[in-house]
Order: sequence, then structure tokens, then C-alpha cells
Amino acid sequence: MPAPAAHLASARTPSVLLSNGVNRLEGTLKLTTAILALAAGVYTYLGVRELLNGSPTTVFFAAVIYSVAVSVGIYAFWVFMMQFMPHVTSLVGRLLMGGCMLLGSLMIVAMSSWLNASALAGAAAIQQHLAITVQNYTRDLDRANSQAIAAQSLLPDIQLASSRFAKLAEAERAGSLTGTSGSGTVVQLLAQMSTQLDGLGQQVQESGKRVSALYEQGSKSLAKMRELISDRGPIATRSDAFATESLNLMGVIANLQQTSVAPAVRRAATSLSASFIAPAASGRSGDLAERQTAVVGKVEGAIATQAASLADAADKILALPRIEPTRYQTLSPAEAVLRYAGDFIPSWAGAISIDLMPAVLVLILCVVHAAIRREGLPAVSASSLTAADLVAAMQVAREVEDARRAAESRPTIAPDVPAATPALEPQPAPAPAAVADENVTSLSSARVGK
Repeated sequence: MPAPAAHLASARTPSVLLSNGVNRLEGTLKLTTAILALAAGVYTYLGVRELLNGSPTTVFFAAVIYSVAVSVGIYAFWVFMMQFMPHVTSLVGRLLMGGCMLLGSLMIVAMSSWLNASALAGAAAIQQHLAITVQNYTRDLDRANSQAIAAQSLLPDIQLASSRFAKLAEAERAGSLTGTSGSGTVVQLLAQMSTQLDGLGQQVQESGKRVSALYEQGSKSLAKMRELISDRGPIATRSDAFATESLNLMGVIANLQQTSVAPAVRRAATSLSASFIAPAASGRSGDLAERQTAVVGKVEGAIATQAASLADAADKILALPRIEPTRYQTLSPAEAVLRYAGDFIPSWAGAISIDLMPAVLVLILCVVHAAIRREGLPAVSASSLTAADLVAAMQVAREVEDARRAAESRPTIAPDVPAATPALEPQPAPAPAAVADENVTSLSSARVGK
């Protein structure tokens, strides 16, 4: 394969493409993390503002400071994780970094996510709280009304007994009971019992009218509460108005329980049998007196039976459990979101996702860097260098060239002769002894020759 083709193929390997992608997306990662941290801070501000008390200025600055701290903390945490976690290769290091990310995520949820959920679904959670409270009040009002009007079921029995005693009195005037017509002792006794039962029946009827009026008043309060729930105004204002109506409704429920006529029926039934005194016979003849006494005894038995029946019916009503009306508890949006968290799972999911979305980016970076290390990154080529890398490479090349030229311009020095050794005069080499004898003539021989 030619060199350019091989170079192009190496530049297109997956590891190079992944590395280039990471470099190109580094700014996008930081920008995305910053935007998510800013969104978390905004919703945290909206959530924490409902929890603070004080002047508007104090609440504003306190909420702003808290939300800014949350935004900075979230951004710094995820940037640290993106920078360090993908490059940790050991198993122990990976486990430690994973534990740090889990701990940080839990802290982010604790300081931000539930406030985000409060901002997203706080008003809806309070509305649900109001709706549930209305349901409880409706149940309590119906139960109180049922117990109050339960005594109305005794009215037919009371009216029937009164009518029977009145008819017996009319019959006795014609002599049907004692065999002697007139308005004597028996007639007076029967008329008296009928009158007492009529009075008791009127009390039950009047009690029914009071119960109806109270129930109508309670129904109006419930209708007002439902209007407050479906209204579009500020939830805090509606909640305060709802609390006022709840107090009125609790008073209505208490009055309904006190309006019940069952205790009065129970006392009247006891009075009929316990306070009965048989009148003396007023007949002029002994035979008539005996018949009157016998009839009075029968009337006494009838009254005792009727009284026992009414007392048993009243006892059943009184045995019903007393109703303790629900007390409305004002909740903040954050408290309402926590109490009804199961009903607002989508809002919780969105609030947590805003804070923990960068965790997905961290995991993606870990996978990409692991793939780059596994496939191996080829040698850096000119096509993969940036402008700064090329400028730095040219600078290094110039420095190397300058160093080479400086080395060539220096004189060459023999390695055997030290440069610092001074020059010495040459010394004659000593001649061998035989050569010296041949070249030297003695002084005596020279003289003779002359």
C-alpha cells in the first residue's frame, strides 16, 4: 500500500475517530453541564423560596444564595467526574470513583431534587391535599348527618303509639274497654299517654328540621371548598380560604352530633315506664272500679312495652361511634410533594433527571475512553494536529536546525593531542654506537694527515 493511503487509513481508525469526537465535544459537555446546573438552580430557588420565612428581601437573597451554591456544586461535581473518572483504569479506582459518584448523586437529590419536584408539582400536590381533605370532610358530614337523622326513624313508632293510645281513649269513651261509656280514669290515662307521645314526636320533627338546616350549611361549605380547589388563583391564598371553610365545617359537624334527638327519646322512654303511677279507679260502683283497675294494669303493660321498644331503638343510635372530624393541616409545597410522592412520580423523575443527567455523559466518556485504550491510538499525523501543535512542532524543528549549524561551525580538534599541551623543541635522537665509531676521526690522526 502506498504511504499516503496507509497514512489515510490509519487516520480513520475507530480510536482516532473516537478521540477526535471527544475533543470536539469537550466544549459541548461543559456547556450542557452548565445549563443543567443552571436549570437545577432555578427550580431549587422556586422550591426553597416557599420554605423560608421573613421579609421578602431576606427570603429573596437567601433563596438566591442557596440556589447559586447548588448550581456551582452540581457543575463542579460533574466536571470533576468527567475529567477524572474516564481515565481511571484500575478496578479499585473504578469502584472508588463509582462510590464517589453515587454519594454525590445522593447528596444532589437531598439538596436539590426534592426542591425541584416541589417547584414542578408543589401546587398540584397541595391541590390533591385539599381534594383529599374535602373527601374526608364529606364523609364526616354524611356520617354526622346520618347519625343525627337516625332518630327520625323513631318518629313513625312514636306517632303510631300516640295514635293507638288516642284511639283507645276514644273507644273507652264509648265503653269499649270497661263496658261503661264516659270519660273516666281510663280515658284520662290514655289521653295523657297520647299527649306525651305527641310532644315527643314534635321534638323529633323539630330536630329533623335543625339537622336539615345544618346539613345544608355544611354542603355550602363543601361547595366553597371545591370551588377553591378548582380555582386558578395563587395556591397559598386558596389554601388559607380553605382553612377558614374547614373550621366552619367542623363546627357544623359538631352541631349535628349535638342536635341528635336520640338522647331525648331515650330519656322520654325511661320516663314513660319508670314514672308511671296507676290512678285510682273513679267508678261509683265496685264492679266498675274493678274493671277500670284491670284496664289500667293493661295500659301500664302496654306503656312499658312501648317504652322498652323506644329505649332499645334509642340505645342503638347512641351506640354509634362519635365522629371526630378531620382537622385540616396546612402544608407547604415541599411537604405536600413528599407526602404524596407516589402520586407525582413523573414530576419526581423530571426533577431528578435534571440533576443526574450528567451521570449518563460521564458513563459515555468512560466507555469511549475504554474503547480508545483497547484499540490503541496510532502515531500522531499531520492531519490530526491542531494549529497550535503545528506551530510548536515548527519551533522545535528550528531549534534543532540552529543547534546543528552551530555544531558544524566549530573547528575540529584531534582526539589524540590535548589542546592545552604546550609545544616542545625537537630533541636529536641518540645514534647507535657502531655508527658513531665510523663517522668520528680521532684528533691525533687528523694532525698527522696535515
